[in-house]
Amino acid sequence: MTIPTSWRYVDPYDYMQRVREGMPPAIICCACNGGLQGKEYNGAIPETPAEIADSVFAAYEAGASMVHVHARDPESLPSPARRVEDWKKVTARIRERCPDIIINNTTGGGPGMTDAERLSSLDARPDVASLNLVPDMSRFALKERAAPLPHPRAAFEYDDCWPVSYKLVTWFATEMKNRGIKPELETYHPGGAWVIRDLIQKELVEKPYWIQTVMGYQTSSFPTVQHVLDMLRDFPDGTIWLCAGVGPYQLPMTTLALLMGGHVRVGLEDNVYYRRGELARSNAQLVERAVRVARELGREVATPAQAREMLALGPARATE
Repeated sequence: MTIPTSWRYVDPYDYMQRVREGMPPAIICCACNGGLQGKEYNGAIPETPAEIADSVFAAYEAGASMVHVHARDPESLPSPARRVEDWKKVTARIRERCPDIIINNTTGGGPGMTDAERLSSLDARPDVASLNLVPDMSRFALKERAAPLPHPRAAFEYDDCWPVSYKLVTWFATEMKNRGIKPELETYHPGGAWVIRDLIQKELVEKPYWIQTVMGYQTSSFPTVQHVLDMLRDFPDGTIWLCAGVGPYQLPMTTLALLMGGHVRVGLEDNVYYRRGELARSNAQLVERAVRVARELGREVATPAQAREMLALGPARATE
């Protein structure tokens, strides 16, 4: 019997059938570093290409079949990469260590980047790339990065918005389609469903739609069961759902998604702690916990080959 990989997650009869017959293997995506916080928050956050590759390899061995990557500027490690050559170095290092892992590069980048710079990650030939569907408004204080860490900087407060528009989403999605890269449709609240519908009408995305809900981020939906259910109701047929929870909400959202038959994103980008007051030792430690939760709930953990088949991806893309 073939287990369906996509269904209406909020349909009770469909859900009960999946519980009886079996859920699909769980895809675990490791968000390994992010584009803002660095070793000043947790020394385990990888910054250089070699550190990223080492951290991703450990997460891959622990059970991650996909990695979400933010390359860093080698001349200013607290800052996101803006040049294609820096992205290519990171992608090549990961592919060398983890030949079949699904590489998912960000196009979200970080503060102060131009939209063209955000697109530089695509020319590194990832399998998947994140596609932010809604504006990103944030306010937070970043702590000082002190010596002896490389490229120290003073503490500062960020309060700004990346003004995502239909025009910009269409541009990014078109660039992904032209390169054969599958978009990870990333939404922070129910409004993203309108944008997904627009992309489908423009034939810029194909089934299965890989849709990520980001819960607990500033100006995102609140990280509660009801808010997750409300968002899922608006997603189109043919959706494969990935859930990310930020900070202390990572473990609850991971557990909920695994229970419902969805897929999960964990890692040091979203949460630098293992539990309250205890910093995570590594990305692998967070992946290992997700693997344990999945297995306790009767879910297999997807291999990279299974994840590629579920998402209708081809073999790993060669790096230049």
